[in-house]
Amino acid sequence: MKNYLITGGCGFIGTNFIRHVLTIRPDWRIVNLDALTYAGNPSNLENLPSDLAKRYHFVRGDIRDGSILEKILSEEKFDGVIHFAAESHVDRSILSPETFLETNVMGTFRLLEASLKGWHALGKQDSFRFLHISTDEVYGSLGPDGYFTEQTPYDPSSPYSAAKASSDHLGRAYFRTYGLPVLITNCSNNYGPYQFPEKLIPLMILNILEKKQLPVYGDGKNIRDWLFVIDHCEALIKVIEEGVPGETYNIGGGAERENIEIVHLLCDLMDSRLGRLKKESSSRLIKYVTDRPGHDRRYAIDATKIKKELGWSPKYSFEKALESTVDWYLHNMGWVDSVRSGEYRRWIEVNYQDRS
Repeated sequence: MKNYLITGGCGFIGTNFIRHVLTIRPDWRIVNLDALTYAGNPSNLENLPSDLAKRYHFVRGDIRDGSILEKILSEEKFDGVIHFAAESHVDRSILSPETFLETNVMGTFRLLEASLKGWHALGKQDSFRFLHISTDEVYGSLGPDGYFTEQTPYDPSSPYSAAKASSDHLGRAYFRTYGLPVLITNCSNNYGPYQFPEKLIPLMILNILEKKQLPVYGDGKNIRDWLFVIDHCEALIKVIEEGVPGETYNIGGGAERENIEIVHLLCDLMDSRLGRLKKESSSRLIKYVTDRPGHDRRYAIDATKIKKELGWSPKYSFEKALESTVDWYLHNMGWVDSVRSGEYRRWIEVNYQDRS
């Protein structure tokens, strides 16, 4: 039985990863450490089937707390650490950057320190891995041509991406200085079930459902490369099982879309699901709002390395996966209601100011 510590497993990507890996890897046991901030929801993992639940253990704790990290890593013999925990919302980082530095930089530092001690206690076990999950936003903004590769210089634009860039550098330093078997992945925009409703796709789905304004930053032509979360999970499994320590792997969905295109697609899908007539098209709810500071124009990943070296490529088409995402939210409104707090509503009001 392989034993892995996962940080931030009650968040969007962590939840999907735990559910997926417990299903397809019956020889994996997971310990999930999560501080349960606004985007961490333990109920995401409460209804696991019994055969999966017996291989899952939850611990509430903060990666900024070195004592709890050392305690966990000294009490259990882990085959690896998979580090999802992070403050990840760009807009929040613009209003409150300090939290992003504390969690993404100092939290990662303390996790690396505790992992290094735990690895030494295991006699520097050859199979141990530390997988650090990062973002393509560390590379900054692309022009109309070209792609991010693993050699693209870092050029972060927001406090969020700067904090993630810092944590990437820390991971590389711990590999080069101490030999800790660190692997880093930089992924494009994820979408799928369990995503917190402040992100673009779930925000638009729920606003369309409730006939609320659909706020679109600037001219809506910012381009992102979209990656279905289960494709991302499959890539992470490949990296931790077959990746080379010290290496970075870019993970992209190969599905570039303008933000406004995504919004129109969601309007059409939702109108179809809800039986709304053409004259009631949800696209009439679109409202262009003041662009956010430092808004990168385009992201696009070159995933050649992970495809060639590890044999991974995305399996899901963007259109089909977007449809399944819409259906998941429509069939899980109980979950939606449980995560939409007063804080969430205040956040939307503060952040999406009407440009007019």
